[in-house]
Amino acid sequence: MEYQYAVKEGVFTLKDYKKGLEVVSYRGEDIYLTVPEKAETGEGEKPVISLGKKAVLSCKTVRQIRLPGTIEEVGDWAFAYCDELREVHLPQKEIRFGRGIFRECGRIRRVSVEGKTADVGGLLAASVTLLDAPYLFAPLRCGEEDWLRQWDARMLQILRAADKDGYSKMVLCGEEDYGSRENNLDYFLNQKRKSKVRIAFMRLLHPLKLQDEVRRELEDYLRDHTPDSGRTQRPVAGKEDDGMWDETWQVLREEHGEDSEYYKLFTKIGCLTEGNFDRLLSEAGENYPEMKAWFLKYKEEKIGYTDFFEELSL
Repeated sequence: MEYQYAVKEGVFTLKDYKKGLEVVSYRGEDIYLTVPEKAETGEGEKPVISLGKKAVLSCKTVRQIRLPGTIEEVGDWAFAYCDELREVHLPQKEIRFGRGIFRECGRIRRVSVEGKTADVGGLLAASVTLLDAPYLFAPLRCGEEDWLRQWDARMLQILRAADKDGYSKMVLCGEEDYGSRENNLDYFLNQKRKSKVRIAFMRLLHPLKLQDEVRRELEDYLRDHTPDSGRTQRPVAGKEDDGMWDETWQVLREEHGEDSEYYKLFTKIGCLTEGNFDRLLSEAGENYPEMKAWFLKYKEEKIGYTDFFEELSL
């Protein structure tokens, strides 16, 4: 038997499941969505213990989802294709998770767990969205030293792998349409390096127990992939082509131009220099005035004198 549970801008459909209820689906336009802890049935209230397969699939308005302390299972693709999803809140308990729960959730930043820090929440989300490591998606042990060591080991495995890894297999197995840009080697290498840049940004922004030598390697990677950053453009692990490396700036401009923590880190580690300032300020365009203002302030204080209004015209 199915039941309806109304929320502010939508409705959950639930059904009897084991000793409680399972969320079958959600339909609505809520931005902040809280799964109920219990719901009324013909036999009285029952706890909600499962978020079913594809329960919140492709909900385009939801930015934040909170699961109750009664939850025990999250089914396959439960949050998949939620384009605007930024954060999920979980209770600190053992939960069985299905496959691909965050598939194509490209904007998710944090999976917050009750009692855990914000750094842990960011790394927990990235374990599946950036590292493709479902074994690290463990709300109970996330943040522990052993978990962090495993997280960093997986990160370095990806970062140090050759950029061409996987290309031949993709082409030979026909994973992409023949003639598509995905089959182009330059495009493949660019996308591979951008994925590494995203990982480096994420770990530096969530530096919980990050070892100094690993921090330096991540910072070097971001600088190495910023033109005229002041570092010698030298061959590094996974770098086979001779083109100018621009992926750090691409990721910042295309994905995080409004995120102050990203562009402040970009300047803090020395990616913005006198050599690339004019170009980057011009390419920032009119879309990110706060980032441009920060770059101007940084140049005046750290690089050297600048005429604010003259540079702003760029």
